[in-house]
Amino acid sequence: MTRSNVVRLSLIALFFMATVLVSAPNASAIDFQLTSDHCTGGCGTAPFGTVSVVQAGANVTITVTLAAGYSFVQTGAADFQAFKFNGVGVTLADISVAAHTPALVAATGAFNGDGTGDFVFGINCPTCQNGGAGAFTNPITFTVANATIADLTQANALGNIFVADVLAPNGNTGPVDVSGPPTNVPEPTSLTLLGFGVLSAGLAWRKRAK
Repeated sequence: MTRSNVVRLSLIALFFMATVLVSAPNASAIDFQLTSDHCTGGCGTAPFGTVSVVQAGANVTITVTLAAGYSFVQTGAADFQAFKFNGVGVTLADISVAAHTPALVAATGAFNGDGTGDFVFGINCPTCQNGGAGAFTNPITFTVANATIADLTQANALGNIFVADVLAPNGNTGPVDVSGPPTNVPEPTSLTLLGFGVLSAGLAWRKRAK
């Protein structure tokens, strides 16, 4: 490898690393598992689903996906909300629910069903029947404008971050919640390390060329 090629490789590595470092705060994602069981009679073996929280620029998108065999329902145990969450500095107008079958909407209120703690926001299906007759399985996705992951993942007084109302394969219904830490590390960390690795390789080649 010629000296000019080594220099070029080093410059490319520097550019790549700088790009990653600039973009890292604007794009990151973490996953939480729905593991805490408040179902009457029990909902089976956890985890019952995943809550993915993605930061993209100034907005956060949350996607709730249940495990195979589980469905979203709306019962009094979860204040007739399919999913509940909190948000620091968030208003109802900030929440946009993605197209869904059946159609879903965001709601706000004083939600405290089944002793899972206080929640301010919920996602529900206005046209669905309550209980198992109105169950659906499609993931719930919504975006919160002008928010950060930290704004949407602070635990309430009982240690719960998110709650979903579910119908289990065994026929039982009730809330399941997130009360533990995320299960993965934001991807930009790995990309930054990769950038340093490429840079180091380039510098090593440059030293050898001399």
